[in-house]
Amino acid sequence: MALDPPTDALALITPPEPPPPGRRLLFLCGAAILLAIGAGLLAEALMALIALVTNLAFYGRYSAAATSPAGNHLGFWVVVIPVAGALVVGLMARYGSPAIRGHGIPEVMERILLHESRIAPGITALKPVSTAISIGTGGPFGAEGPIIATGGALGSLAGQVLRVTADERKTLLAAGAAAGMAATFGAPVSSTLLAIELLLFEYRPRSLAPVALATATATAVHYLFHGIEPVFAIPDIISEPAGPALVAYVVLGGLVGLIAVLVTKGLYAIEDGFERLPIHWMWWPAIGALAVGLAGWLEPHVLGVGYDNITAILGGSLVGRALLVLAVLKCVAWAIALGSGTAGGTLAPLFTIGGAAGSLLTGAAIATFPGLGLDVRIGALVGMGAMFTGASRALLTSIVFAFETTRQPLGLLPLLAGCTGAYLISLLRMRTTIMTERLARRGVPVITEYAVDHLSQVAAGEFASRGVITLPAGQTLAATRAWLAGAGAIATHQGFPLVDETGAVVGLLTRRDLLASEFPETLQLRALVHRAPVVASESNTLREVADLMVHEKVGRVPLIARDGSRRVIGILSRSDLLSAHERRLDAARPAAPTYGWPTSGT
Repeated sequence: MALDPPTDALALITPPEPPPPGRRLLFLCGAAILLAIGAGLLAEALMALIALVTNLAFYGRYSAAATSPAGNHLGFWVVVIPVAGALVVGLMARYGSPAIRGHGIPEVMERILLHESRIAPGITALKPVSTAISIGTGGPFGAEGPIIATGGALGSLAGQVLRVTADERKTLLAAGAAAGMAATFGAPVSSTLLAIELLLFEYRPRSLAPVALATATATAVHYLFHGIEPVFAIPDIISEPAGPALVAYVVLGGLVGLIAVLVTKGLYAIEDGFERLPIHWMWWPAIGALAVGLAGWLEPHVLGVGYDNITAILGGSLVGRALLVLAVLKCVAWAIALGSGTAGGTLAPLFTIGGAAGSLLTGAAIATFPGLGLDVRIGALVGMGAMFTGASRALLTSIVFAFETTRQPLGLLPLLAGCTGAYLISLLRMRTTIMTERLARRGVPVITEYAVDHLSQVAAGEFASRGVITLPAGQTLAATRAWLAGAGAIATHQGFPLVDETGAVVGLLTRRDLLASEFPETLQLRALVHRAPVVASESNTLREVADLMVHEKVGRVPLIARDGSRRVIGILSRSDLLSAHERRLDAARPAAPTYGWPTSGT
């Protein structure tokens, strides 16, 4: 049976050139800006809704003016309010969507990693409403986590309505989420870093530019409503720390990082405890809210978001026993409530706990070593950043966030020192983070280390097998089979490029093609070619070749010379791609010293 070669048999299939950033990127940037405006307005609406629920629940008045539940005069009846709110949230989760449970960021990460950044449209409405009820009735959570989740849901919704790729949908989701954080705190740079460190899992211009524009736009929305003052204003400018103080702040950061590890493990231990309860999860938030109500009865400042508590801690006006009581009760109430599966954020509680720990530890150090030049306010600032670093390992986000929300430039150096100390302790003492533990338990690998793809750094010609055996396209099948039975039997590779009279490649055949019994032996080899040859240049990278193999569903690719002659100079197989990783593995292995200590007489 003869086969007619395809009309495009000589048209080479090569790795495509990467398209330059153009209209598509501009489109994403424009969509991200519009998303940011929407996320900023949603953030303002959520804060107003939280205030409305707080006023109704604790003061019996209809007002959206920001207020703290700490000023209530309900006495022991204050215990009932968080429980009532938790019951409503449980019902919303049961009959609305279970996705509203949790603190926001891990759920967004899961949608990115497992569901092509698709979030159900209903979350855009259910998440903020459930959060407003949870926090407004005294839940000791931050509003930022749910706002991040809501902004991400808005971005995902836009990505599902618009004609975009899965990667572009991820960018829009991250842009919406980062815009939510920027709109809450007026912190555009740290919000961009948060998206990079926790959501995008990449650092590329096509995703960075839309996210950066989104955070800048959302911050402008924040300024429109709240002015340009820092969210956590410190009354006086802190002084520059001396050398010994920096060492102390590294130690302080490490200690707070250890606390962050314990808090994270404790949180998930509590969650495991709720999982073992013999009742439906819809009722768990009410049980957790009982702990919140009791803590709020003992210390009313435990209730609600508590951004004012963070400001007081950083300003040094909340110290001593009152600070210790607030930190302990806030930590216990927040961990139990969040472990129960209700809706609420983690950032504000972590900042409160970390700031309090930093302030208390710094105060103790000043009393013991008065000559170090420590400052309680810097200690609180370092503790705030170190707590979030230790829990999330978002090192750069934590440092820049603490700076942006306080506008204290002299705090950057202590923050860098202390947060790095917390980061190291977290790496040594905890395999996962507060954001990734739940995903890890579901068998989802989350890699937070970013490195350039090794295959994209290696030229294809460097690892190609040389001395390729080519076959003349005009040779008959009979002659080829005879050669295979003789000298060709020692050939190690399975694919043979076909070349014409000028030496140019016209196709590739495998041993299976050549030995197929249905073809007559008088047939020329060129007649067996049923697709255009898939080739690459020796100047292509191994990543480009690997992607070409996947796209064209081939296991080997001939390499042609870069001079345009289409002359075959090598061949790359899947095993060659795997062997290229040996260099990367060697670079990670300890090597013997190149130079030793000089010995006597040398």
